[in-house]
Amino acid sequence: MIEMQDVYKKYPNGVVAVNGISVNIEPGEFVYVVGPSGAGKSTFIKMMYREEVPTKGNIKINGIELTTLKENKVPLLRRQMGVIFQDFKLLPSLTVFENVAFALEVIEEHPDQIKKKVMQTLDLVGIKHKARMFPNELSGGEQQRVSIARSIVNSPKVVIADEPTGNLDPDTSWDIMSIFEEINLRGTTVLMATHNKEIVNTIKHRVIAIEAGQIVRDEQRGEYGYEG
Repeated sequence: MIEMQDVYKKYPNGVVAVNGISVNIEPGEFVYVVGPSGAGKSTFIKMMYREEVPTKGNIKINGIELTTLKENKVPLLRRQMGVIFQDFKLLPSLTVFENVAFALEVIEEHPDQIKKKVMQTLDLVGIKHKARMFPNELSGGEQQRVSIARSIVNSPKVVIADEPTGNLDPDTSWDIMSIFEEINLRGTTVLMATHNKEIVNTIKHRVIAIEAGQIVRDEQRGEYGYEG
């Protein structure tokens, strides 16, 4: 599902954020990406959805070569993946339903299918009853559920989550993780960057640890391995 070969990323200021990473992630895997702040995790994640382009190396997502992908093809790539952020990135002027429906409207899905898929997805993440509300009327955990719903409504093959529980209280974080587990059980590949030691050590999955832009550990059913 995800292939990286000898990938480097050097920023204009001279900082080398990713320094020769090679990794394969198989379809249906659940992978945590861990490491200290400034280790290169966010750059590693951003390159997978073409927010950043590597200085050198090759990246393939579901067979699509990202490094040579034309800009006008990037939206097509992103339709095959769901991306979830720490700060939700919801559209404040749209209702919960409209925020999730937007992901289907841009690919010109039929209105009847949009309504069906959106309500099914909101039901999956536990906020079907909030469909007519606006983001500012929701708690942080509810907003993250909307963000997840928006990312999975189009049945992506891979979900990429960058610190999805970073702004949430512990109880809400566990609720959000149960949604990710359900998504993964349905066959979606999940890649999640996190600093949450307790989640990583409790809900066991493959762990990729990044330090100074390099993979220093890659373990099935691994531990977080850092303090905090």
